Amino acid sequence: MTISSAWLSPDGQTRADTRVTQTGALTPVTESQGRSGVLPGSAGGQYLTGGLSLTGTTGTMTAQLGAGRAVIQCSPDRGAYPVTVTEPVPLTFADGDAQYGRIDLVVLRIYDHDYDGSGRTEAVAEIVPGTAAPTPVAPAAPDASLPLFAVTVAAGVGAAQGIDWNTALTDLRSTTVAVGGILPARSGDTAAGGYPGHYRDVDGTLQRWDGTSWIAYPKGTGGIAPAGKVTTGSYTGQYRESSAGVLQRWNGSAWTSAVVTSAYAGSVTSGSTNSTTYTSTLANTSGPLSLNFTAPPTGAVLLHFGARMWTANSTNSSAFMAPQISQNGTVTFAASDDFSCMYGGPVSASVATMWRLYGLTPGLVYTMTAMHRSNDAAVTCWFDTLFLRVDPAN
Repeated sequence: MTISSAWLSPDGQTRADTRVTQTGALTPVTESQGRSGVLPGSAGGQYLTGGLSLTGTTGTMTAQLGAGRAVIQCSPDRGAYPVTVTEPVPLTFADGDAQYGRIDLVVLRIYDHDYDGSGRTEAVAEIVPGTAAPTPVAPAAPDASLPLFAVTVAAGVGAAQGIDWNTALTDLRSTTVAVGGILPARSGDTAAGGYPGHYRDVDGTLQRWDGTSWIAYPKGTGGIAPAGKVTTGSYTGQYRESSAGVLQRWNGSAWTSAVVTSAYAGSVTSGSTNSTTYTSTLANTSGPLSLNFTAPPTGAVLLHFGARMWTANSTNSSAFMAPQISQNGTVTFAASDDFSCMYGGPVSASVATMWRLYGLTPGLVYTMTAMHRSNDAAVTCWFDTLFLRVDPAN
């Protein structure tokens, strides 16, 4: 027999009881039903589904359905029918309508007299003809059948020219695998998953069913999740691309920038002070010079700062510029002469320095503010062309 189905023979088997307990190749759909489909695989593993392919004969209305295996799931009381096609099955399509095209379905179908009263007990491959129309649609698949292909039959085609097999076929073969197996699915497959944690592969992307939708799954531990695919990290140290194209790292509770770039602020407005304690305020300026930066994973940064300075009418006094670091309004490192750049003299000079600050909390946003002072209350110190810069450090 070319097409066979287990648990269908009327001789010597309790057919329905055996079918409803069949669990070998069933992707779950409900508590008691599996997913109908073709068993995936091909010689050499080259194709998703090699079985039950349809090959048309050029210039004719005939085609052959190739060998393969499938499962056709029916109602819970009826169970699932395993079907095997062992040899190619010839199919002949009716001539096209004189005016309009139509779409036919090629299906695997179960006839079981105990349920359908058909007088037949067999599995067959058959053509379900569509209706010719200006905009034709495929017919509905019969009960107890598995759609395999839609075939477009153009208006007026017949034995003289045949179906254009290069363009007429639409592959409808859904797949099914054993419980727990990763389901290879075709693009456009909208079927829901069977359970949270159910996996499928669509166009090379692994997806996980979360109970309501299919979510693309990162490509294993250490892989960078594509933008828009991961909301909460799976583990501390996981990386993802943000919607803005920025590489981010999951720190256990939030996504932070994985690559901390330099922060910079500058001013070309000159200002002065004669305060002998550090102040962020300079006369003749619009406000303090500051910048925000995010502490890198190392918790260490390089602080760069400087300005063009001079001490008005004084050769023995000094102007000091130092950074002050705060986090959310709280000073974590106060300005100090020990970490300042300084200059004295009535003729201006550009001075700058750099030093390493460590012990910051990775991922937190800090503020660096330029602070200034004079060592003599009677001497006004001037600062111009100021700059601040923060670089991540090891």
